[in-house]
Amino acid sequence: MATDTYTPTEEKSALKTYLPRIIIALVVLVGGYFAFQAYQHSQHYESTDNAQIEGNSAPVLARVAGYVQAVNVDDYATVKRGQPLVTIDPQEYDVALAQVEADYQQSVADLATAQADLATAQATARNVIQNARVAQSTAQVQASRRDKARQDLQRDQNLYKEQSLTRKQLEDTQNNVEVQGRQYEANVEQITLAKTSQGVAQAGIARAQANIQKIRAVLNVKQAAIDNAKLRQGYARLTAPIAGKIGRKNVVVGQYVQPGQNLFTIVADSTFWVVANFKETQLEKMKLGQEVAVKLDAYPDLAIKGRIASLSEATGARFALLPPDNSSGNFVKVTQRVPVKIEIINPQNYKNQLRAGLSVEAEVRVTD
Repeated sequence: MATDTYTPTEEKSALKTYLPRIIIALVVLVGGYFAFQAYQHSQHYESTDNAQIEGNSAPVLARVAGYVQAVNVDDYATVKRGQPLVTIDPQEYDVALAQVEADYQQSVADLATAQADLATAQATARNVIQNARVAQSTAQVQASRRDKARQDLQRDQNLYKEQSLTRKQLEDTQNNVEVQGRQYEANVEQITLAKTSQGVAQAGIARAQANIQKIRAVLNVKQAAIDNAKLRQGYARLTAPIAGKIGRKNVVVGQYVQPGQNLFTIVADSTFWVVANFKETQLEKMKLGQEVAVKLDAYPDLAIKGRIASLSEATGARFALLPPDNSSGNFVKVTQRVPVKIEIINPQNYKNQLRAGLSVEAEVRVTD
């Protein structure tokens, strides 16, 4: 009876035949497993590596021209709000402030003089009015005397006709009428002169009041000049507008700076967020408040959690310097990206790691 036997050569041949198939099968199985896992993962998450850390920043600009007298910070130093940073030589602005303050004090003295002139004009006007009243009263008394003298003259004329009065007595009565009439005319002239003087006095009061108003307007202008000079004097001493860390300095002692020149920028180290640019095809299931896993390229082992805070109302291309115009006739469809703002949860825990501009990967959980 025959017995089947396998030689070592036949075993090696079988191994060579089936081993590649087994390896291929294992690779296919492993690949299929990971492909299935990737598919399952893609059904619940949307991710992008087109994202970076953003933060608030404030440029420190020179507001006046001059030579830099002192620089009180170093590159990448941490500063507090209001901390002195740079001092521009303030001597020019100190002199300008002293000059406008001196001009202001001169105008204050002019105002005091004008007010004294007004008081004098008002006192003169009161005296003129009083003199006019006295002249009016005197004229009334003198009119009564004149009328009495005329009555006496008529009586004496009748008595003279009856020869009850001498010629000399009649002439004395006539002279008295003339004297009383001239005296009344003199009093009337005094009244006219008093009225004229009263008008002059009122004009003097109006002129003094107008002068006071003019000087007060000048004082307002000079006060504004003082305020402006104080502002410019204050601008010579630059302080930190926000708390944070400064970047590279663009200023040194002795340098001449111009208004508007950027000396350095302060980046706030207390508020950071992520701006991730997702493809428009990834936005279908995205909603506000969805959880986001953020991974920093600089710190791959650091697990940062976030949530969607807002989605942009326009694609990133719309914010470009030259937005594309698809009506030009050479349209090529390109998948657009939409900026999504991601709020970092508990950012204070990562204060030492977060830097504005760092690249990150963002993964949004779009379904439960």
